[in-house]
Amino acid sequence: MNPPFVFDVHLDLALNAIEWNRDLRLPLDQLRKSEAHLSDKPGRGRGTVTLPEMRRARVGLCVATQLARLEHDAYSPVFGWRSSAQAWAMTQAQLAWYQAMEEAGEMVQIRDLAALDAHVAAWQAADDATAATLPIGYVLSLEGADSLISLSHLERAYVSGLRAIGPAHYGPGVYAQGTDAVGGFPQGGLELLREIDRLGMILDVTHLSDECFWQALDNFSGPVWASHHNVRALVPHQRQLSDDMFRALVDRGAVVGLALDAWMMVPGWQRGHTTPQSAGLFLNTLVDHLDHYCQLAGNCHHVGLGTDLDGCFGTEQTPQDLDSIHDLQRLPDLLAARGFSEADIARVMHGNFLRHLRAAWGRSDAPLSSSGV
Repeated sequence: MNPPFVFDVHLDLALNAIEWNRDLRLPLDQLRKSEAHLSDKPGRGRGTVTLPEMRRARVGLCVATQLARLEHDAYSPVFGWRSSAQAWAMTQAQLAWYQAMEEAGEMVQIRDLAALDAHVAAWQAADDATAATLPIGYVLSLEGADSLISLSHLERAYVSGLRAIGPAHYGPGVYAQGTDAVGGFPQGGLELLREIDRLGMILDVTHLSDECFWQALDNFSGPVWASHHNVRALVPHQRQLSDDMFRALVDRGAVVGLALDAWMMVPGWQRGHTTPQSAGLFLNTLVDHLDHYCQLAGNCHHVGLGTDLDGCFGTEQTPQDLDSIHDLQRLPDLLAARGFSEADIARVMHGNFLRHLRAAWGRSDAPLSSSGV
């Protein structure tokens, strides 16, 4: 029997390739060796994701991001650009990398229902030898909208395959307030929500301030998901979803992806000081968060995986029993030990987000061709 197929709805692949200068075609051990002498960024030499490692993990489909935020006077992020034009240029460099991976046969962009169904069927039928040769499918998402020079740039991005967008990242943004910021959408952000809806795209509420989160649900009528979030009741921080937020997402038919960034998994994490060992952090902690959501919903239909692995961190900030993305294959046994049925485990590993994506792309009111042209 083949290992379970995995759909990971949040991986910053192009950020790693372009800004971190990682050749993700390499086997993981070779990538780590290539960085052993570097200390310019956290997680150097401790990455968990490459394309071969994703195949070994059966992560045959992912939501892959473009990410280029602005620096703002009121906030000092780790990274950012001085203008939307520069940020737009960076997202286009990231898009070019995805396209290069397609030309090399490493990846394939999934932008409509027919392509999705064919790709998933091929992966689910593949044995290990075949899976090692298949391209990894990716749905393109924009994390933070700062790079959109104008609203017309969103339609240009749609034509290039963009199918999901989160208006915010960290701090204040051009179109929305993000993590650790307060306040609602500026007028331009409300206009952005209308444009996302018009294009039939998925709205990712991840990173929105509390005020923006509730405004988004009130002002956006299209499909919604939360690509990478954990439970605020377990780790108190505005970055997490409150129970009321999760219930509201369930009411919208949304799905929430659980993240493997350690500071979002255990309370009191201090970057650079706390370690997975000192925190007693294991993959079972993720199951704690996932089970909390399932208890709130009364079922397992609204949770999945949005790991955020190698999202500017490595194994210094992941559960100690996760050495690579391949260790996602430990989750089925952990879920089974908690009483999850085989059907529910399949829903968590891929089924819920596939159902959501199929419903979103089956909308009869989508105004543009599903081929993106």
